[in-house]
Amino acid sequence: MLMIILFATGLFAGVVDAIAGGGGLITLPVLLSTGMPPHLAFGTNKLQAIVGTFTAVKRYHRHGLISFSDMYTGLFFGLIGSISGAIAAQVLSTEILHKIIPILLATVLIYTLITPKLGLKDQEPRMSRLWFYILFGFGLGFYDGFFGPGVGSMYVFFLTFFLGYNLIKATAYTKVLNLNSSTIAALCFILGGNVDYRIAACMAAGQFIGGRLGASLAINKGARVIRPLFLMMVTSTIAVLVYKAVS
Repeated sequence: MLMIILFATGLFAGVVDAIAGGGGLITLPVLLSTGMPPHLAFGTNKLQAIVGTFTAVKRYHRHGLISFSDMYTGLFFGLIGSISGAIAAQVLSTEILHKIIPILLATVLIYTLITPKLGLKDQEPRMSRLWFYILFGFGLGFYDGFFGPGVGSMYVFFLTFFLGYNLIKATAYTKVLNLNSSTIAALCFILGGNVDYRIAACMAAGQFIGGRLGASLAINKGARVIRPLFLMMVTSTIAVLVYKAVS
């Protein structure tokens, strides 16, 4: 019964994550509820999640929504940022991020709500791709390695706002950037022996199906499905972070 629940959790999280990000808000509490230690839950969660993300990336790429040649700079600086963040997390407190990130996400939420046409179609970029990927590739990569919650939502918003991408394209590019930093994090947990491979494999099977379904929904339905789910996941992330900050 537990394996069935974990498989279903992976499937549902894979669908949500492929469309709007935030799948970890679904999978991590379920893993922690099994009674496994937090570090083991975090490692298992990272490993199973990259399967869904990889599946979604393949689906988006197959439909011509991703050009990897545009992203080499972002992938490189994202890699450097995530490694730097993971190192910093060992010696610095995340307390300040618990307070700052909900404010940043609330700003994203409010701006998205008051600009209903944001991401409906491509717009003129506000900055060059090179500088965007240098600054935000490193910055969000660092944040993902250091802390993590809400990074996918921030990537989608910043790609839409600064590079003028429509929501489908921004979501597709976000999955590639997420896969980059998440793979590094998963390798760190594997090297540390903090993965339950049996549970990870069960959830990864669900993620494989969910990632395909979610990417297909986003491609076929576009902003009609991405926007409301994006707003819901941003709101959920804010609620979770605020709860953790005050509890």
